[in-house]
Amino acid sequence: MIYIDGSSGEGGGQILRSSLSLSLVTGKPFRIENIRARRERSGLLRQHLTALLAATEISGANAEGATLGSKTLIFTPGEVRAGTYRFAVGTAGSGTLVLQTILPALMTATEPSHITIEGGTHNMLAPPFDFLDKVFVPVVNRLGPKISVNLSRYGFYPAGGGCFTAAITPCANLSPIDLVERGEITRRAGCAIVANLSRSIARREMDVATKSLGWDPRNMEIIQTRDSAGPGNIVLLEIVSSGITEIFSGFGRLGASAELVAGEAVQAARSYLSSGAVACEHLADQLMLLLALAGGGSFSAEKLNLHARTNMNVIKQFLPVDFVVEEIDTKTMVEIRKFTQPLP
Repeated sequence: MIYIDGSSGEGGGQILRSSLSLSLVTGKPFRIENIRARRERSGLLRQHLTALLAATEISGANAEGATLGSKTLIFTPGEVRAGTYRFAVGTAGSGTLVLQTILPALMTATEPSHITIEGGTHNMLAPPFDFLDKVFVPVVNRLGPKISVNLSRYGFYPAGGGCFTAAITPCANLSPIDLVERGEITRRAGCAIVANLSRSIARREMDVATKSLGWDPRNMEIIQTRDSAGPGNIVLLEIVSSGITEIFSGFGRLGASAELVAGEAVQAARSYLSSGAVACEHLADQLMLLLALAGGGSFSAEKLNLHARTNMNVIKQFLPVDFVVEEIDTKTMVEIRKFTQPLP
């Protein structure tokens, strides 16, 4: 039994999600206490409970403490079963994080799977669907599996109600990859999405992004949709290079002007461009678990935030790997090394 302190490091939901992912893949049970202790509302919220129930369903696991608000969980996984599954968050809680929780197990299963998830698709506190589709999934596919995702309906915070699907063709063994050099930038593009809101908001956002970054206006797009349970707005700035695609976002919300929302995405994109790194801080966080499961690899990151450093500690409790971190100029270099001897 592995013991996890949910209050350590950043003390949020990622500790639980990574523990679930790793437990499913390794077959190792764990006990976690102080779940999300450093959040204003501690314990399991709806999206965390959905991820937990999804992990339980795909493996026939035993989960003691699988209730809303629970701060302690004992999770004993069973054998992972590929198949067709549907999971509903029931709120605007992130559906992308639910998929990322169960994906490591299903992408190394024995048969293909098809997953449908209902809930939030565009949420300030989680990767938007566009990041999942254009950034995260292509990296996963380079490891060996073949995964595709499709957005059926937008689900903006706070209404939620979105839906997307994932088709997963697994592989027996993941291949380590190296993402050290960004390479030449081949595309810079922007998109402003407005759901049940005025097109003028998106137009102002794209004007700010175009003028601030000096990008080609022909690569700046506006999407206006009513296929959403409630209103919503997001600005997405896409940077494509020979090594990776990255996306930076600004979320519309009450009290935030279109100019402020676009400016947030612009600031994140500028920081990434000036770093010369392959991975932004959010992708860096997610690469660690993927490469650790592959048994090795390396990448350059814009920076390692507390999320990422906390994730390192969780991963090392389940897998015989270590992380070598080195600051070089404006980048952080991360190498994942596998131990030759198993963990005690």
